[in-house]
Amino acid sequence: MAALLSRPPRRLIRFPKPQTLLYPALTPPSPPHDLPASILPLRFRESGWSAPPQWQLWQRALCTHSDPRSSGTCDAGLAAAAGASPDVAQVSGVGANGAHQTAAEKGDPETSVCSKAIKIMTYNVYFGQNMELHSRIPAIGDIIQHHSPDLICLQEVTPEIYGLLEKSDWWAEYKCFMPREMAYYIEAEKVRSNMVRPFMKKKRNMRSYFCMQMSKLPVDSFRGVPFSNSAMGRELSMANGTSHLESPRREAPWWDHNMSRNKRAAQAKESLMLLGGRGSRNVIFCGDMNWDDKIDGPFPLPDGWVDAWAELKPGEGGWTYDTVANAMLSKGYKKLQLRLDRFVCKLPDFEVQKVKEFSHKSKSGKKFSGTWEWMLPVLPSDHFGLVLTIAPRDGSSAPLE
Repeated sequence: MAALLSRPPRRLIRFPKPQTLLYPALTPPSPPHDLPASILPLRFRESGWSAPPQWQLWQRALCTHSDPRSSGTCDAGLAAAAGASPDVAQVSGVGANGAHQTAAEKGDPETSVCSKAIKIMTYNVYFGQNMELHSRIPAIGDIIQHHSPDLICLQEVTPEIYGLLEKSDWWAEYKCFMPREMAYYIEAEKVRSNMVRPFMKKKRNMRSYFCMQMSKLPVDSFRGVPFSNSAMGRELSMANGTSHLESPRREAPWWDHNMSRNKRAAQAKESLMLLGGRGSRNVIFCGDMNWDDKIDGPFPLPDGWVDAWAELKPGEGGWTYDTVANAMLSKGYKKLQLRLDRFVCKLPDFEVQKVKEFSHKSKSGKKFSGTWEWMLPVLPSDHFGLVLTIAPRDGSSAPLE
């Protein structure tokens, strides 16, 4: 024993870890000197309207086009310092016959057209790899194809989920926007493996999942800023803004609940202030808010904002995280019925027509082995999704900005 105690301490020899180049070689343009100091509004114009409503899309995530090598939009995003300026996504137009058109095609470089109902989807697609990912994500693709939304806001997207969605028949109808570092990673992986090999290992400090937006409406430009208080890399993306607010840990002690509650409240207030407080007129904020009214209290809605579900379906649960209705959560979870996912809107020139929940049906014959080796039915996600439909109000008269 004495000999053992007198033995000198062992020294660990650390060898340098080989580094893998994750990003393709890019030469972005030099940073512009005329970046706007505030978020600029988007404009939609109905042909023949004397004073059009505005439909404003803000990008506040660290976003870029899914192809950073060939997109002028991406070049603008690359030129801005990461996390240094607010993002705006500018939409070019929606044709009077329902077809999407660019403003240049209409002969008006400043304006765009909005004459039909607009459908927006928000969906937390669940990043879980052990829950039949290769059958769940095609099912989500079928849901998107069925609803055919104009704007899609997805949360918990991983590079693998992106790759599966990209194979969908409807993919070419949309432009895709995501955090810049994830776009680089995905593009680098395409270049390296031509989508044949599995995705290579991500950087240690790179987020494992992210928010992604897809739009049938042409988007001209955007820039972005992440949340200042997030420990989870959370961000706001668009005015149609989507976000994934700070998550609570259900079995955590009371003080941890208080910390995450305070972060969520601050992020919600920051989002609505940025989306609605800089001259923006018509704004939608949607996504997985992780909001539990029992813990967090009422959602902090400023004057002029409404919660679409509470407005259209008062008294109905609207549970988007439901361990009773979602058979995939029927074991190993305590009873929870929460309206985590929401649309909150400020739309003086649009009418909120309807909001509906989807994805209650399991994929027949598909099962997964859970943490406790239980075999359960598989639904497309552990959340239910929402689709919101809005339309211009009759006689709407929003001033041009």
